Amino acid sequence: MAATTFPAGLAVPRRSLGRTLAIYAKEAKYELINKTRIPVYAISTIIFPLMFYVLFGIVLPGAKDRQDTATYLLATMGCFGIIAVALFGFGVSLAMERGQGWLQVKRASPMPVSAYFLAKLFAAVVFNTVIMLLLLAVGIAFGGVRLPFVTALELVAILVAGSIPFSAMGLAIGYFAKPNSAPAVVNLIYLPMSFCSGLWIPLFMLPHGLRVLAHWLPPFHLAQLALNTIGAEKNPTSAWGHIEALVAFTLICLGFAAWGYRRDEGKTYG
Repeated sequence: MAATTFPAGLAVPRRSLGRTLAIYAKEAKYELINKTRIPVYAISTIIFPLMFYVLFGIVLPGAKDRQDTATYLLATMGCFGIIAVALFGFGVSLAMERGQGWLQVKRASPMPVSAYFLAKLFAAVVFNTVIMLLLLAVGIAFGGVRLPFVTALELVAILVAGSIPFSAMGLAIGYFAKPNSAPAVVNLIYLPMSFCSGLWIPLFMLPHGLRVLAHWLPPFHLAQLALNTIGAEKNPTSAWGHIEALVAFTLICLGFAAWGYRRDEGKTYG
């Protein structure tokens, strides 16, 4: 029997630019709706950094130190919050959707693969922006934080953009962690890494060994960029060194994520 062949053009959907953008916009919209409808994700990622900021930056410091502490922790707790959004929004979400077979459904649809990942990045940007605006509002209202508008805008932009390396880390975790163990894996990495990077308490208050270790951890570099922006770091260092470290970390994580993606594709489609 003669084999039936199809023109190669029939295998690749052809869309106008407007229709392609509409697909990306719709995927982003429903990803954001999906995240807001999961109370555990939506509430925890927003409330936890805000709660820690109020406790350590406003309630515990005395009146004399409150303004400096609240300004300092505005940068570090903002960093803490955006890392949570990235790791849980990408890592845990991806691992669970892999386990449910949702990725196979997405793969079988005519939707571009990149739309799936860009939608998650869009949702992360929205949540990160909300977190930073809330931290700023609380810091200004109750912590005596006084930042020029342009400086506050730069801080928000740096931390929101800084979620990209940790989104890449979340992708890598999501492709290798199992659905049930993904939340535990993320917490085991995220919480110690945040503490050792000086996000909860200033780095100079940590033991010498942890201060040395912090320079090898990605959150430290993002926190330094944020602290330098608002002038809260007593000994500011070159921004380029921190940017290079974050870029290198992003590329390494994307490499592991690509490996995990190809592994899943090979298991599913041979």
